[in-house]
Formats: sequence, C-alpha cells, structure tokens
Amino acid sequence: MSLSKSKCIVLLSGGLDSTTVLAIAKKEFEIYALSFDYGQRHKFELESAELIAKKNAVHTFKTITIDLEQFGHSALTSDIAVPKNQDIGNDIPVTYVPVRNTIFLSYALAYAEVNDIYDIFIGVNALDYSGYPDCRPEYISAFQNMANLGTKFTQGDQKITIHTPLIDMTKSEIILKGSQLGVSYKETHSCYDPSSLGLACGECDACILRRKGFNMSNIPDPTLYQ
Repeated sequence: MSLSKSKCIVLLSGGLDSTTVLAIAKKEFEIYALSFDYGQRHKFELESAELIAKKNAVHTFKTITIDLEQFGHSALTSDIAVPKNQDIGNDIPVTYVPVRNTIFLSYALAYAEVNDIYDIFIGVNALDYSGYPDCRPEYISAFQNMANLGTKFTQGDQKITIHTPLIDMTKSEIILKGSQLGVSYKETHSCYDPSSLGLACGECDACILRRKGFNMSNIPDPTLYQ
C-alpha cells in the first residue's frame, strides 16, 4: 500500500522555469498550482499555465486575479515599451514588476495556511536572469523567515519551506533537467512582447535567455518566433 504524497504549492506562470519546477515537485508532492492574472500585457502565459496544469494532472489549479496594472511602472503592466536586444544583467530593467514575487508568494502563503500546505515551490533563478532583486537567495530566505513568523499554522513544529530548485542553475541546465523529466517546452511561453497570435518576439530579455538556453543545451528550441 503506497503512502499518499504530501501537498505542495507550485507558482506556475506558464513559462519555462516554472514548468520545470512543476516537473521536479511532481516527483515528491501532490501539486496545487497557482497562476496569476495580474494585469500583464498579454494572456498567452496564462493559457500556457492552464494547459500545462491539465497535462500534468495537478490536484488543483487556480488562476488568481489581482490588479498590478493600477500601480504600473513596469513594461509588463503599463504602456512602456519592452526593451529589445539590450545587455542583460547590467541594470534592473523596466520589465521588473514592483513587488511581484512578494505579492505572489503572499497569496501562496495564504493559500498554504488555509490548506495546511507547508511547501511552496517557485522558479526564481539567480544566474541567467535579468537582475530582478526578488529572485535572489537572500530574498527567498527573508520571505521564508517572515512566513514562519507571521502565520498561525507555523507556530507549532511544522514550518513553511520555500523551495527554489532552479536558483543556482543556468538556463541550459534548467532545460536539460526538464528534458530529463519529460517536460515538453513547446507549451511554455516566455516572451514579454509576443505578436497578437502569440509568436515570440525573439528580442526581449526573456526570449534572449530562452534562445541561449536551448542553444547551449543542444536541445531544439520549439518556440515559434515572429
């Protein structure tokens, strides 16, 4: 008789990283996946997240609607041009959405508390990324400490763990790991500025990092570019 798996929350954006995290978490946990409709420029990543959740037969999939567009100040939530073909990692780009990961993790924490879930997975990465401050190990550690101080259900012996299995991996290492786990990256969406049909621009930070990852891993890139 097999033991039932423990529950975990996976923040599933529909992108390459979060889909790989889902595959990693699936090996040990029963998946409660959360996606966010936060006022982003397009909905293709949300469609990808829902499709990926269905294909992976997650226990529960929820899309939470919040309005970060009202704050703006990001190329992903307001009428600011998405930078193309820029040097990555020199400065924090305008595609940074203020406090986005803190907001997403806070929703995940509330969902965890009401469902007695002590493990949360997020696909942040501190190597091949655009320099976002809320993707760093120090940030994740600080949020985990806060989570265990500020919630009722962590006042006993069980504590929240924020899992970041990709934090020290390059994009090519992430793709190789996912491929080993049977991830189909064809369904994932990364582009910040796709066409009306969902074709990737090939020139934003997300596209450049994605292309580089597939090239360096010697795995064919299934992305449909403009």
